[in-house]
Amino acid sequence: MNKSNTFIGLIALLISFQSTSQNPLVTHMYTADPTARVFNKKLYVFPSTDIVCEEGKGENGFCMPSYNVFSTTDLTTWTDHGKIIDQTDVPWGKKDGFGMWAPDCVEKDGVYYYYYPAPPLDKSGFRRVGVATATSPEGPYTLEKDYIKGVNGIDPNVLIDDDGRAYLYFGGGKTLFVAELNEDMKSIKGTAKKIENLPEGYKEGSFMFKKDGVYYFTFPHDKSGSEEIAYATGKNPMGPFEYQGRIMERWKDGIWTNHHSILEYKKQWYIFYHHHDISKNQHLRSMRADSLFFDSKGLIKEKKATLRGIGITKIDKPIQIDRFSTSQDLKVNRLNDKSVVGWQLEYIKPNACVTYNSVDFDSKKIKSVAYKVSSGTNGGTIKLFLDNELITSTLVSNTGGWDNWKTIETPINKKIKGIKTIKLVFEGESDNLMNIDWIQFE
Repeated sequence: MNKSNTFIGLIALLISFQSTSQNPLVTHMYTADPTARVFNKKLYVFPSTDIVCEEGKGENGFCMPSYNVFSTTDLTTWTDHGKIIDQTDVPWGKKDGFGMWAPDCVEKDGVYYYYYPAPPLDKSGFRRVGVATATSPEGPYTLEKDYIKGVNGIDPNVLIDDDGRAYLYFGGGKTLFVAELNEDMKSIKGTAKKIENLPEGYKEGSFMFKKDGVYYFTFPHDKSGSEEIAYATGKNPMGPFEYQGRIMERWKDGIWTNHHSILEYKKQWYIFYHHHDISKNQHLRSMRADSLFFDSKGLIKEKKATLRGIGITKIDKPIQIDRFSTSQDLKVNRLNDKSVVGWQLEYIKPNACVTYNSVDFDSKKIKSVAYKVSSGTNGGTIKLFLDNELITSTLVSNTGGWDNWKTIETPINKKIKGIKTIKLVFEGESDNLMNIDWIQFE
């Protein structure tokens, strides 16, 4: 088949899935290393881009040619503002290096400064860090003609402190660095300083934030076979820092990297990160997000990655219950139908359950609930609870096979309004009761 047609077909598949999932956040393209920022009361995410490598291209299986920017105001609907920088735009970079790794963007005095790594033409380092500027976070961006002198490394991150002074964090390997930026935001003062007192092993992806006067220096860390997200705290943006431990456990399903950012939006803290949900290929990643919490001492509570993600789900479309908040005694797998990118609940055992939080029923009158199901056994019963109140019981019989999907509807005779948590409990005799694709309220 023609490669361009194959690519167009893939994009069509991903777009059809975009509006039906929570995590991953974006499904029409592959996005990694998400840096989230709040500008003008809107949440923006600046990720890197993964594409399939052509033979002989890229490094370590990664091909990353460009950057897009995304935004949201409700944490559910995402706008892709398109490509803002391509590797061919970088005056000092290789035009086919495919090494546009993790970026960052900050605002100072009405100017947006976009920091990015790229392989330099002069071969002065593995990556050098460049700067581009714009008057809007969405661009267009003007790229500086040269990289920042004295900054040799990957994954730039910038903190602008309360006093207006700015600091650049970067590096990858055994050592991470920090340097104070000059007023121009395009050069550093003196030389970069090694960040001390961090655990041994590979580290990258520095992300610094400040909360209640404490500086939180966070970073991916390969401690035991893949990258967990860890952090240290201090009272000065350049250290010293005290290592505090893990924020998010490492992946154990075939993806080595993780890369994150942390911010507060509308009085809630979030962590943005990536996984290989769609591709199951560690070189083709998809960005995610989850809520993040702190204890009474200001320490970050360890976060377990979820499929549910963030945002409030409205009931005007089918709810992808496979993007659950919690589950018990069931599995999730990709749909066999290759014309869509989606998942299903399967191998559902008796007394299995699944929850999905933050569903907005608004004030609409709900008349029924429908499930898209399949079963190759005797099926079972789905009990629907909203905030632990039993609403309906729906009988699912053998549908004629696991790939023979049917929509089963049950009337609802109770008034429902407000934001609720859905809970489904499954009853039956078989060890494999049914599969579920989605649930919808009418």
